[in-house]
Amino acid sequence: MSFQSTGGVGGTVPKANMAASLDDDFEFNNQDYYSLLNVRKEATLEELKASYRRLCMLYHPDKHRDPELKSQAEQLFNQVHQAYEVLSDAHSRAIYDIFGKKGLEVEGWEVVERKRTPAEIREEYERLQREREERRLQQRTNPKGTISVGVDATDLFDRYDEDFEEMPGGGFPHIEINKMHISQSIEAPLTNSDTAVLSGSLSTHNGNGGGNINMTVRRVTSAKGWGEVELGAGDILGPLIGLKVFRNITPRCFLTAQCGLQFSPRGLRPSCSLMTARHLDQNTMGYLQWRWGPNSAMTTSLVRDTKSSHFTLALQLGVPHSYLMMSYQYKFQDEDQTKVKGSVKTGWFGTVVEYGAERKISRHSVLSAAVSIGVPQGVTLKIKLSRASQTYLFPVHLTDQLLPSAVFYATVGPLLVYMAIHRLIIIPYTQAQKEEELELQRKSSATDIAKKKQEAESAVLLMQESVRRIIEAEESKMGLIILNAWYGKFVSDTSQKQEKAKVIDVTVPLQCLVKDSKLILTESSKAGLPGFYDPCVGEEKSLKLLYQFRGVMHQVISADTDPLRIPKQC
Repeated sequence: MSFQSTGGVGGTVPKANMAASLDDDFEFNNQDYYSLLNVRKEATLEELKASYRRLCMLYHPDKHRDPELKSQAEQLFNQVHQAYEVLSDAHSRAIYDIFGKKGLEVEGWEVVERKRTPAEIREEYERLQREREERRLQQRTNPKGTISVGVDATDLFDRYDEDFEEMPGGGFPHIEINKMHISQSIEAPLTNSDTAVLSGSLSTHNGNGGGNINMTVRRVTSAKGWGEVELGAGDILGPLIGLKVFRNITPRCFLTAQCGLQFSPRGLRPSCSLMTARHLDQNTMGYLQWRWGPNSAMTTSLVRDTKSSHFTLALQLGVPHSYLMMSYQYKFQDEDQTKVKGSVKTGWFGTVVEYGAERKISRHSVLSAAVSIGVPQGVTLKIKLSRASQTYLFPVHLTDQLLPSAVFYATVGPLLVYMAIHRLIIIPYTQAQKEEELELQRKSSATDIAKKKQEAESAVLLMQESVRRIIEAEESKMGLIILNAWYGKFVSDTSQKQEKAKVIDVTVPLQCLVKDSKLILTESSKAGLPGFYDPCVGEEKSLKLLYQFRGVMHQVISADTDPLRIPKQC
């Protein structure tokens, strides 16, 4: 739950800054009107009216003679009235559902035009978000880079003892870096439809190397297509000029055509390729590609991508290589976005089997490892680290032969290293990051928390008389009595002295919500309920209560945003 003062926003926010201002202030300045009225987000007008009348009877200023209580009641009554006014109006409710309370306070936006429907409001929001992305694009170069370091570690497994005995220090295997590749690109938006891309690369293999530089200008001609011109130069292949065109033929089919001319030391080397793709269903794409040039080939592939898996089947007929490839990837639905994958590829070059795993290790970093086993390629361990738009590759060639020991160590070694690093470095680092973010969140919302706490305490005072009457009525029919209720973060391990429970007593607010021996809480954060506030911003919270029904005591624990109905048979 987030907090904000009830005062309005002075002045006018320009339309162009609308989405930015919303996203920046949303977390702490949005108030949950649904939670305040204790109604579902799909609540009908009748449900809103019933909840509004109930809370008006509780907070109406005329019911309180004490000046201080009267002032507190007036403040809470205004909050309830404001929530009902917004949610009972279809137009205002649509704006609130998209932008939150901030969207209702800022003046001068197109979305407040009364003639607009909720669907049109959402379209307006999406348009403004696109404008915001365009402005961001103008301010950054979107750098992308790849660094690949090839390691030759064949001496670990392919060494011959008799050869090493003749060499000084022959007992130690020789591991070397035999190849490297570095590439980098930056984008420079020229206009909303034109973009220039500058890229370059350097490569070295066994002491021989080279590099190239490329300049590409891309223009988006329409919503259906774009085209680009590429100019390049290098010290190995020579100058290059190329043209590429993309076009959506139908909503389910697109076409890409590319041609180029390489001015190599051996003469002109023209090339051409054509690819068409079609959506076969919601999750499946079919591709057909033809290439003519130094590596002429015809390739067809089928790709199916779902929430839980990714499958690829490809067949290529060409010179010098023809192959059949099949790969499968399973996606675990966990917080770390873990994936396991396997593939097999066979052709004139031999057969390669590859398996591996990928996992997110931080907010912007993904680590993956794969083992490649091929005939006659041997065994290679491939480690990949992706952080933001930078990629680091470390292919480690272990052996030219199929040795079980090499396969075993290539599989088990990375797992053991990852488990050690994850436990000793990654987990402490991410926990420290979360604690730092929580501390910043607490500091930035300290004023709002104090205000919400004061409002909750005032609400509890105003509820006392109503709660007394409710308890008397429930006792007379052996109905629902809330004996004790707490809300916040509970600590089960009492030995943890550093971490204390952060809970508040919500017995009175919950009893006040009892009607006809029933307590019903909707699916939203309970911090927004009358008489509640968030005692631990940014942390997981739950509700724990002890109640009596028909003379029998019961205990229940409910997560913060879970709905609650007691007794269960209600």
